[in-house]
Amino acid sequence: MAYRFIILFFSLFLVGCEHSEQKKIEHVKPEINQKKINELFVKANQQVIQKENDEMDFYVKSHKMSFIKTNSGIRYYVYKPSAKGDSIKEGNEIKMNFTLSLLDGTECYNSKTTGAKTFIVGHEDLESGIHKGVQFLKRGDKALFLIPSHLAHGLLGDMNKIPPQMPIIYDVEVL
Repeated sequence: MAYRFIILFFSLFLVGCEHSEQKKIEHVKPEINQKKINELFVKANQQVIQKENDEMDFYVKSHKMSFIKTNSGIRYYVYKPSAKGDSIKEGNEIKMNFTLSLLDGTECYNSKTTGAKTFIVGHEDLESGIHKGVQFLKRGDKALFLIPSHLAHGLLGDMNKIPPQMPIIYDVEVL
């Protein structure tokens, strides 16, 4: 009987020591500094935005067009203004023909194959850059939009023809 008591005591002692060792190991783990991680993400995002801005600046200079840069980062160029169209506002339903391309000129989508887009400005599942951009136009305008990736297809692209973190060009005609 005493033999069983000694084995039980020794077993409990070992388990207790093992548990104590685990605690020591857990305390050795480095603490994650959330502030530092956030700073790294902010810096990485700033670098992506700067890279895209540089690419769009190069596009503007190489095509010698007088794009207007908005506060959101969208750039637009009205190459055929409407003489009498109404200004477009949030909540308006519009229809537009379009060609969507990458900055290198690769055409991804167009209304000739998919049909014209009809949507309510600010209320449809469409690139937010289009919703923001068309509000600088009037019905009947033909324009180009340079849209940064965060207002287009973002980190993942469209999982089809538009790569991740890719600014896009929309050539639009508001009908």
